[in-house]
Amino acid sequence: MKNPFRNLREIQRDIGDIAVQLTHVQFVSSGGSASWRPALNAFRCNDQFIVCLELGGVERSAIEVRAEARRLVIRGTRPLPEPACNEPPALHVLALEIDHGPFERLLELPADVEPDRVTAELRNGLLWIKLPLRPQG
Repeated sequence: MKNPFRNLREIQRDIGDIAVQLTHVQFVSSGGSASWRPALNAFRCNDQFIVCLELGGVERSAIEVRAEARRLVIRGTRPLPEPACNEPPALHVLALEIDHGPFERLLELPADVEPDRVTAELRNGLLWIKLPLRPQG
């Protein structure tokens, strides 16, 4: 005798598989730490160091730059980029790869700088920091 509920069980299994696929989220993690590290380029010129950090999506007011004689510390926070409220709400997350939350970068400098003369400018998602070298003498 053929089982009349066999097709029903197959349908339930298929619906379960579809539900798992719809709720599947792809995460790329940088190790699960509480903070992330923005990419950084650093250069030494004749009379200064120039440092550039990639900080797209970070407001200037959320960035702290602290310079010491031989060290530069940059801290801040980037909010989670999400769709605006006036857009249709997200049904599920397909990927969540953009780092967000608190960040910190520490750069040890090979020569003394003048912390009082350090300048920083945020342009097109890049933070440019100029650290004038302390005159020798």
